[in-house]
Amino acid sequence: MGLWYRENRGRLIFRVQLQPRASANRVLGLHGDAVKISLTAPPVEGAANKMCREFLARLLDLPKSQVEQVGGLKSRLKTFSVPEMDPARLRQKLGVEE
Repeated sequence: MGLWYRENRGRLIFRVQLQPRASANRVLGLHGDAVKISLTAPPVEGAANKMCREFLARLLDLPKSQVEQVGGLKSRLKTFSVPEMDPARLRQKLGVEE
């Protein structure tokens, strides 16, 4: 199991290092113990949180309701929870290698 994700009670928990106000929405790869993601949304009034959740749902082919932000509401380092899936599938969908 990688350092940037873990399994817990039927969910896969992982960390995201967010870079707001970027020129494009994209996964930049692993950054320490998190997946680094750049988003065009500004870090105000929850806009970046909302866009990150929607972006992850689209990448992982999940309904937005199944992507839950469980930490880092006011931080660039965020924690998300999704239904348990094969970690290899998570890495493939996000385009990151360990």
